[in-house]
Amino acid sequence: MQAIHGFRETEKSRWSEASRAILQRVQAAAFGPGQTLLSAVHVLDLEPRGYIKPHVDSVKFCGATIAGLSLLSPSVMRLVHTQEPGEWLELLLEPGSLYILRDSARYDFSHEILRDEESYFGERRVPRGRRISVICRSLPPASQRPNVCE
Repeated sequence: MQAIHGFRETEKSRWSEASRAILQRVQAAAFGPGQTLLSAVHVLDLEPRGYIKPHVDSVKFCGATIAGLSLLSPSVMRLVHTQEPGEWLELLLEPGSLYILRDSARYDFSHEILRDEESYFGERRVPRGRRISVICRSLPPASQRPNVCE
């Protein structure tokens, strides 16, 4: 299943000094001192009509924490409990906001970015434009990482 529609993405390891300073603030806010981060940062460029279907990130590629810095356009992220679909919440992600999915929010809830036509926060319409998210992830435990030698 392809979770993301209408997007471009890349993994980035080299940043300008100013961008590195921002990433360090994100990482300090989101990750504990014992957490190891994936070396590359995921950059997702979602076009105005793009969207992200409900999904839970694979434990093979990501550990207990995901932190995303939302840029350019506001959007609505919906989290739905995977076992209790009546348990859900929506987050308004304004440009410059940071979301952190950790522990139960990371493993027990799917997350999605709503399509433009569904993009409401309560009664408020949240028109979607181009959205960029800069996503940092913790390394999965060694026992769950794919063995590249197999």
